[in-house]
Formats: sequence, structure tokens, C-alpha cells
Amino acid sequence: MMFVWLNGAICAQHEARISPADRGFTLGDGLFETMRAVGGQVVHLPRHMARLAAGGSVLGLTVPTEECVEQAAKALLSVCGLEDAVLRLTVARGEGPRGLLPPVHGQPTVLLTAVPGEFAVSSVRVITSRLIRRDEASPLSYIKSLNYLPGILARREAEQAGAQDALLLNTQGRVAESTISNLVLATDAGLVTPPAAEGALAGIARLRLLEKGVVQEAPVHPAALHCARGVWLVNSLSLRVVQCVDGQQMPDADEQTARLADCLRQVA
Repeated sequence: MMFVWLNGAICAQHEARISPADRGFTLGDGLFETMRAVGGQVVHLPRHMARLAAGGSVLGLTVPTEECVEQAAKALLSVCGLEDAVLRLTVARGEGPRGLLPPVHGQPTVLLTAVPGEFAVSSVRVITSRLIRRDEASPLSYIKSLNYLPGILARREAEQAGAQDALLLNTQGRVAESTISNLVLATDAGLVTPPAAEGALAGIARLRLLEKGVVQEAPVHPAALHCARGVWLVNSLSLRVVQCVDGQQMPDADEQTARLADCLRQVA
């Protein structure tokens, strides 16, 4: 039996109920965080909660405290019998009347789910999306919104082209990120990743690589991809080695792949 943590209580997944008037369902009004648990502990929880709180400030949405999420995760992992898992924390606006303006005194819906999972390394083929652009000037580019339609459209575009993910350019035509990951590429100057100001979401894995001095920030022009010594997609759950960009094969970079994987697997 699958269990979830919903609004302060654990219940069987098939018994969980969310109102049809919840703005997270009707409008995509809310935030989420995808986290990794190792040995029953949430990895990098303070960083995830800091990003969630920043998103809450943008939306004017009350988010749970770090202590609340830590306790909820511990209880949920225990009842699910999981040590290593993928957790998803969803914070929706909650019920509200018709229209765009949120209620003045709303009660957010908070849901935590857990499934078995570990950090994974794999390979991927990507295209550059022709449909979707990241708007680096929009405050929405800095938060993990429940509204993922741009990513869904770009991912479908990739699938139709025989690829597994799509790179998204910003309004200036530079590379920002992929649909679910931050970009890292090997250049003559070392490993670089697009700055958040370019429209890249401030991913937790990306932050760890910056903190460790493994990568540095630099704008990435599409042409740089085709002369890169290696390209990777990183997030909290995975490291994906890019084998092909828009039909062009990328060189192997096993040494850098091992270095990135070692850093991203660390839990402290």
C-alpha cells in the first residue's frame, strides 16, 4: 500500500483527497520541490527549503517550515519502509473562488510523497527546442512552479525528434537549461553552467557544483555546445551525459563525468 503525507497527516494514497476548487489544480498556483532521501534523511533539505521560501515570497504563498518538512519526511519514509527515496513536496494555494486573485486568507494544501529511488547516471540525446524560450526577465524563471506546460511541450518536441530532452534558449538566444535539469559543459576555460540571470533555475545540484568549485558560471551560446569537450544535465536526482545535441555526437569525457557524479552523490 502506498502512503502520502497530506496537510499534517499520513494516509493511504487512495484515500487522499484534494478539493476540486484547489488553485493548484485549477490554475497551477503553487510550488514544488523534488528531493532525495538517503538513509532515511533528506539530502540538502535546508537548500531546498530556502528555494521554496524564496518562491513563496514571489507568489505571496505561505510554505511549511523546514522542521515541519523534516518531520513529515521522517514519518512518511518510516511508514513506507524506505531508506533511499525520491520525495516530492507540493505546496498549492488551496481553495479559492473563481478568478485570478488568490483569497486573502487562504489555507495552502501541502502534500509530500515518497517512492523508492537513488541517484542515477545515464546518457541522453537532446535537441534545442524551437517552441519554448525561457524568459530570463520573468520572476517565474526563478521558482519551481506547478505550471510545467512549457517543459511538457518542449519534452514532447524532443520525443517527436527521437531525443529524451530539450535545451531551452532564453529571449537573447543563449542556452538557459533543459526541461528538468541544469546544463554543464566542458570548455577550454573549464566546466561552466549558465547563470541564473540567463533564465536557468537555481538548481540544488547546480548550487552544490558551484559551492565545490567544480563549475563556474558563464553565458552559453548555442555554438559553444557543438565545440564543447563534454555536455551534462544535472539535477538532484541524476547526472545525464549528453551523447548527442541536435544530431551531432558529443565527445566522451569520462574523467569529468566521474568527477561530477562523485560530487553530486555526496550528501554533505
